Amino acid sequence: MDSNSVSPQPPDAPLADMENYEEDGRTPQTSGKKRYEDDSENAWNCGSWFEYLLIVILSTILLVGVLVLTLFWIMFYRGGFAWSENPTLQFNLHPTLMIAGFITFTGFSILLYRLCRCLKHIYVKLAHMFFHACAIPCVVLGFLSVFDSHNLSDPPKINFYSLHSWLGFVTMGLFVLQFVVGFFSFLVLLCCENHTYACRATMVPIHASFGLVNFMLAIATCITGLIEKEKALNAEKSISSNNAEMEHYIINSLGITLVAIGIIVSFAVRRSNAPATAKVYVTERL
Repeated sequence: MDSNSVSPQPPDAPLADMENYEEDGRTPQTSGKKRYEDDSENAWNCGSWFEYLLIVILSTILLVGVLVLTLFWIMFYRGGFAWSENPTLQFNLHPTLMIAGFITFTGFSILLYRLCRCLKHIYVKLAHMFFHACAIPCVVLGFLSVFDSHNLSDPPKINFYSLHSWLGFVTMGLFVLQFVVGFFSFLVLLCCENHTYACRATMVPIHASFGLVNFMLAIATCITGLIEKEKALNAEKSISSNNAEMEHYIINSLGITLVAIGIIVSFAVRRSNAPATAKVYVTERL
């Protein structure tokens, strides 16, 4: 374990000392040493600021843009939205809500935790949880919409028959597990902070790693869903060739945007030689 990783708290360390450690950047086992490198070694230069702003701007454009592009595709090429009265239009809720929940809200949640180091850490935790909480109704409604649209179709369509549906099921299960573990490990256990420090320190790298895995699974699920939809469009005879060609371009653009989001989020989370005062590993701090 390197010098920047979280060290378990000694059993006799008082809670007041723990709060001081968190404020000044020291770990309980290194009572005179800085938890991160000295600020002089991490001075911000033009390159650091450019990299930081580039990540923030690009990630914001991509995460908002993928949702806007999805809405444009659904509204102008798929006929908009409906509920159970029109199973075909009800299905359109599925890609929109899943991208909103799994990609946009979750992506902002991950990047906020990774990049927003100027706020007190408990506020960053709450904002991180808030964005994940916003993703939950999107995921639930997105799942119900595709399930109902399959069952109400004439004839009914089979559920959980494709790789896309299987990946989606795994992604949803891991997402729920991550949320529950994160909520209890990093918020509820803070009520007994002095006695749960070691447990929370152990959970940090596990939670962070599986969070990134879950996000990449969500991207893979969305891309397989787009491929599945494109194959269905190729079989349709009711749309003109011009509309079909433009719709394929939009679907391909969505896929490329999702890949770009995966790259920028992975880069932002795992960047190691950035200034520690604003950008540190998500696994380095409770």
